[in-house]
Amino acid sequence: MNVPISFTKASGAGNDFVLVNNFTGGLRIDLARFASAVCDRHFGVGGDGLLVLGKSTRADFTMLYYNADGSSGGMCGNGGRCIARFALMEGVAGRNQRFEALDHIYDAEVGEGSVRLHMKDPVDIRPGLSFSFRGKQMQGAFIDTGAPHAVILEEALESLDVMELGGAIRHDPRFSPAGTNVNFVRIRDGSTVELRTYERGVESETLACGTGSVASALIASDLFALSSPVSVAVRSGEKLFVHFRKTGSAWTDVFLEGSAHMLFKGTLLYQEGESIIRLVP
Repeated sequence: MNVPISFTKASGAGNDFVLVNNFTGGLRIDLARFASAVCDRHFGVGGDGLLVLGKSTRADFTMLYYNADGSSGGMCGNGGRCIARFALMEGVAGRNQRFEALDHIYDAEVGEGSVRLHMKDPVDIRPGLSFSFRGKQMQGAFIDTGAPHAVILEEALESLDVMELGGAIRHDPRFSPAGTNVNFVRIRDGSTVELRTYERGVESETLACGTGSVASALIASDLFALSSPVSVAVRSGEKLFVHFRKTGSAWTDVFLEGSAHMLFKGTLLYQEGESIIRLVP
């Protein structure tokens, strides 16, 4: 049976998502399989991931995030900012709101032009890592900002084969079994870094990555003594801003700020188990 599902397409600084409001709990489908179908850029709506808004007993709402391949992702910073604006648009929460994701409560402030999200304090910080691929030697670090990220310093960003190199490092045994997202970073000037990201679950380069921007900004701030906020120029051409406090070796009060736009709304027909999405005229 075809199930009609209302959806909204959104973009957070170039990270694009399909959002579904399931606050009433009426949507009873395999969300992982649906994510894979609806995020397909040829047979679905297309997106880097699926965001599902649900009811919470601890906050204004919950956010479930699925990667484009249907796998369950870690925290998605740009997705969190997009679902915050979506919750305001749907009347689920106000401009100052709290939502639950992966057993953590996030605070968000929805402004007219941007959304500011209070992120988790980073953990599992591993500085001084070396990477080698086909004779190319690179230096970087690992950090978990709600999702795992390798951060690698790279001057030749324009000519870099992010698909090949990022795909190889994503499966580095040091990050098994879950693997890692991979960020290639270059210092531009002042407190600005440039970023290209290979995202696991999408298995491709994306135009932006929220938790990757946070990871890159924090590692760069440590290596190059950058002060808060760090401006992150992502592949889409937009900028994200990472605010933080550094005390000793610990980062706290980490915020991610940037654009979050609702692009369009629609209704689709979904047949459980099918890979092709049919849009309702």
